Amino acid sequence: MNHIERFYATIRHQKVDYPASWLGIPDKAALPALYRHFGVDNMVALKAKINDDIFPVEMPYHSPTSNAIYAAFDFAKKKHGLSDERTLTAPGFFEDYSDPADVDKFDWPDPEKYIDPALCRKVVDEVPEGYAIMGVVWSAHFQDACAAFGMETALMNMMLAPELFMAVTNRIVDFYLKANEIFYQATRGKLHAVLIGNDLGSQNGLMISPEAVREFVLPGTRKLVQQAKRYGLEVMHHSCGSIHDVIPDLMEAGADIIHPIQALAAHMEPDRLKKDFPSASFCGGVDAQYLLVHGSPDDVRAKVRELKALFPTGLIFSPSHEAILQDIPPANIEALFDEVCKTTP
Repeated sequence: MNHIERFYATIRHQKVDYPASWLGIPDKAALPALYRHFGVDNMVALKAKINDDIFPVEMPYHSPTSNAIYAAFDFAKKKHGLSDERTLTAPGFFEDYSDPADVDKFDWPDPEKYIDPALCRKVVDEVPEGYAIMGVVWSAHFQDACAAFGMETALMNMMLAPELFMAVTNRIVDFYLKANEIFYQATRGKLHAVLIGNDLGSQNGLMISPEAVREFVLPGTRKLVQQAKRYGLEVMHHSCGSIHDVIPDLMEAGADIIHPIQALAAHMEPDRLKKDFPSASFCGGVDAQYLLVHGSPDDVRAKVRELKALFPTGLIFSPSHEAILQDIPPANIEALFDEVCKTTP
């Protein structure tokens, strides 16, 4: 099977020679060690070396305050220049507002000014032939809404001022719908999947109740998923943490793949997920909190064999966090991908 065939077969629970795999998006600080270990000097060569199936392409975004689409909104009260980070807990622009009409007081960015369709096509066209190409648009409207107020104020407003919270959220969703439309139009027919998401879970459970997720988060998620579906894209939905209780809701909203199976989070054990959601497709599952950091290559191989027995298909093997950090020994990454790529009998 080639990369694209293996990707589609895996997420459709069809028979595969071996399950699809994805390196994720390694942190820049982790790249030098990975390159040295594998004897390469760039990401294209690294992915070829480990036989990765998915090539992620982030939507290019360049504004006066950010060079990353996931940090497009400069909500922080304390200005700090160019940023590619989102700070959820710092006081946000809307912290002291109470009227939904005040939503217009923020200087909302216009994605048409900061997303170049020609550049979108260029970064996708530069992907080597044969990979399953996944656009990375994030569209994390819940996290952005928390940043818009500051986390504590946002959570309080969900209960005490829901109209205000939703007015801000809806403007954020509208921004992403417009931004994504530019990207999808520019790359029509070139992408196979898209990655969107919001971090909804902590180590022990959801950050908000399942009911609050359904009321305040899922309406925007549905719009973003439906938009991607109109372009024929498979949707990978990202959320770190323990999200067991809303996986059916994410599936109902149209998510094709649930990412990243944070295996040590409560109720996110792979065998539990396989039992509770037999029709779901997942990506992740190889623990990046302890196993990949502290385990040996043999430990990693044993876990991969265990997961392959549980998920001969239906799971894209990947670290349980998309941003591989520099505390993960490259030898463990090699063990993960080498073991995954052994042909299934």
